[in-house]
Amino acid sequence: MTSMTEQVLDVPKGTLSVADSFLSIQGEGKLSGVPSWFIRVSGCNLSCTWCDTPHASWKARGATRSVDDLVTEAARSGVRHVVITGGEPMLFPAVAQLTAKLREGGLHVTLETAGTVDRDIHVDLMSISPKLANSTPWVREDGRHAVEHEAQRMRPDILRALMQRGDDLQLKFVVQYPSDVQEIERVLDLLPGCQREDVLLMPEGVDGDPSPALRKLIVSACLSHGWRYCDRLHIRLFGNRRGM
Repeated sequence: MTSMTEQVLDVPKGTLSVADSFLSIQGEGKLSGVPSWFIRVSGCNLSCTWCDTPHASWKARGATRSVDDLVTEAARSGVRHVVITGGEPMLFPAVAQLTAKLREGGLHVTLETAGTVDRDIHVDLMSISPKLANSTPWVREDGRHAVEHEAQRMRPDILRALMQRGDDLQLKFVVQYPSDVQEIERVLDLLPGCQREDVLLMPEGVDGDPSPALRKLIVSACLSHGWRYCDRLHIRLFGNRRGM
């Protein structure tokens, strides 16, 4: 069976497969509320069971775009902040050239990654979302990608390298069960130098209104550990729809 990674890397040199590019409000993390230009690449080496962008991941659909085209489009957007997201941007070698050219143009660059692939890049904000055990798709599609996903989802060596590739850092974890908090503690034990204020916990779900029990779980964990609660402002503003 063709791996998930092999399915998305068949693009010419100097290009990326892009599902969407659009202007919106950053809804997650340290820059929540900031008008930003989003470049959403299409293709991922993981297959999270709760993925909210299947068109950019396990049902990848995208157009081949050159780095120069994407940089020109971002510069014309009228905003200073650019977010490269996915899917998994780090799968594409051209992401290094893309981030460099965006920054050379005076733009602030956030790169969002699951933390399973490293490349020689430097960005303003490295946003890493390590995938916990709750992400493994044992049920979806009869578990077709579950074993591959489970083998790739957590790479502490890659996480440690990526933590050095940004002027600023945030680690976002999707929380669904009480056991997730213990898993986050174990992951952070493997990441020396990570600051408590760089750790963000986000409730699983795409309706913008988690259950009271899940909200209470995450708030309690944040108060106990000095972590941050991460909302999804964009869903509250626009709903769960593509291109926002």
